[in-house]
Amino acid sequence: MSLRARFLNSLLRQTEKRILARATDPAVLRGNIERSARLFFHPPRGTRFSNISLGAAQIAAVEITPPGAVAGPLILYFHGGGYLFGSPRTHRAMVAHLAARTGMRAVLPHYRLGPEHPFPAAPRDALAAYRGVMDHTGGVILGGDSAGGGLVLALLAQIGALGLRQPIGTFCFSPLADLTFSGGTFITNAKADPLLPAERAAEMAQMYLQGADAADPRASPLFADFTGAGPVWVTAATTEILLDDSKRIADTLMMQGIDVTFVIERDLPHVWPIMHGLLPEARQTLTELTGWITSLSRL
Repeated sequence: MSLRARFLNSLLRQTEKRILARATDPAVLRGNIERSARLFFHPPRGTRFSNISLGAAQIAAVEITPPGAVAGPLILYFHGGGYLFGSPRTHRAMVAHLAARTGMRAVLPHYRLGPEHPFPAAPRDALAAYRGVMDHTGGVILGGDSAGGGLVLALLAQIGALGLRQPIGTFCFSPLADLTFSGGTFITNAKADPLLPAERAAEMAQMYLQGADAADPRASPLFADFTGAGPVWVTAATTEILLDDSKRIADTLMMQGIDVTFVIERDLPHVWPIMHGLLPEARQTLTELTGWITSLSRL
């Protein structure tokens, strides 16, 4: 672990983790992450951002075109934020760096958030967004982080159940795969996690679920059927409360015959690749993911 990572872990515990532990209004959380994104997360020079609509449902989205984009697969990426906050604006810089490395265009949908739009609004929007791009000539690569990682895994299961065209591959950073919170690292890593306060998880989930079954596979893809899906790449860090979500979803996928690449890193903050401008480990992870994505696009 780099000195920068040690410093950032300490800083996050003193600042962002405390904010997440105390804030009760999603609007406060939304404002905080939007401000942080503007200050610390910057896309490569020459990146073009366009507001578009996807499919018959007209899902609003941001399209990212990197410098020197080439014809090929499209990255469809779903942002994290506990289904309550986050947006394409907060994640577009990280995805723009991935787009620049791969030479691929990317699309980030504005899926609906709770508590204003409770479950199953988000998975419905995700499916509608995918229908809008699934016939892309070069194919589609799905991606997401945290809640967006859970959302993209739930989408992958829905794609198979509905018999839709499969994506080329799917990648997830620290996915939230189990809203029943049965993973042991919610307890064992509660203090070690530099960013996420475990004690708020159930409360925030109920703001999204509002009485719906947490074990519904669209909410908790840990319980989904992925038969027939393409390769999946998952990463998480040893100190995350979501580590067991990543471990168990990787095991579930492998038991169902899916080709899984599972990468565990030591002592890094939740969804560290978003901190590409601050952490060498973030840039290294994006480099490794780029290699995986480009290997798929050549198949």
